[in-house]
Amino acid sequence: MWFLAALLTTAAWGFADLYYKKGSDPDDRYSHLKIVIAVGLVMGLHATAYMLFLGIRFDPADLVLYLPVSALYILSMAIGYVGLRYIELSIASPVQNSSGAMTTILLVLVFDHVLSGLEIAGVTAVTAGVIALAVLEKKAEQAARLAEAERLDPKYRLGFLAIVFPVLYAVIDGLGTFADAVYLDELSLIGEEAALIAYEYTFLLVAACAWLYLRAKRVPFRLFREKEKGIAALFETAGQFFYVFAMARNAVITAPIIASYSIVSILLSRLILKEKLSGAHYLVIALVLAGIAVLGIADAL
Repeated sequence: MWFLAALLTTAAWGFADLYYKKGSDPDDRYSHLKIVIAVGLVMGLHATAYMLFLGIRFDPADLVLYLPVSALYILSMAIGYVGLRYIELSIASPVQNSSGAMTTILLVLVFDHVLSGLEIAGVTAVTAGVIALAVLEKKAEQAARLAEAERLDPKYRLGFLAIVFPVLYAVIDGLGTFADAVYLDELSLIGEEAALIAYEYTFLLVAACAWLYLRAKRVPFRLFREKEKGIAALFETAGQFFYVFAMARNAVITAPIIASYSIVSILLSRLILKEKLSGAHYLVIALVLAGIAVLGIADAL
C-alpha cells in the first residue's frame, strides 16, 4: 500500500506544482503569501473534516511535538512559492526535488539501512534522472536566453537569485523529509494520523499569520478569485494525505519516488504551459519511470 500512496502523492504534487506556477504573479510581491493562505485554509478544513468523519481525537501536544518537521516543510514551501515567480517550473521542479536523494543518503548513513540490489538500482535511476533533468533544463534555458534575450519573459530569466530559491527548497525540504522519516518510520515518535493533522493545523496557523500581515499592509486577498491558488492547495493537501502514510511504511524508498514528481510537473508544463520537451528529456523521463517500476517490483518480491 505504501507504494501506491507514494505514487498518488507524486501525481498530486505534480499537479500542485503546475497550479502553483499558474498562480504565481511576478508583479505581485505578496503572491507567495497568498498561496500560503490558500494552502493553509484548505489543509485546516481537511484536518477538521478528517477528525470529524473518522472520530479521531487530536492531542494539541502532537502539534508541538511535530513542530520541527512542520516548520521545515512550511519554510521550504514558502521559499519555493517565492522562487516560482522568477524561474520556469520545468527548471525549479527538478532542482527542488533533488531533496529526495539527500534524504535517502541521510537515512542510509544515520540508520544503517541495507538496500537490496533492485532497490539500489531503482533509487539510483530515479535520483540520476531528477538530477539530469535539472542539468537539461538549465542548458535549455541558457540557450533560450542567448537566442531570445529581448523576448524572454522577465519572470523566466534565470539569474543567481532565482536559482537560489529552488536550491534552498531542496536543502530545507530534504532535512524536513529526513526528520519526517525519523518521526514516522525510524523511531515512530508519532502516528500517521496525528502527524497529518498536526502539520495541517500548523499550516493553518501560519496562513492565519500571513492573512493578518496582508490585512495590516492593506493588501486585498479574495480566495474565490484566486482559482489557481485554490486548485494548487487542493492537490497539495491530497498529496500530503497519502504522503504521511507512505513515509511511515518505507521512508528510504518513498523519498526518491516522491521526489520524481518533477516528472509530472514537467510533462504538465509542456502540455499546458507549452514549454518545449526535447528527446533528451523523454529519455530521462523514461529512466525515472523505469526506476520507479523497479522499486515497485522490489516491493512486491
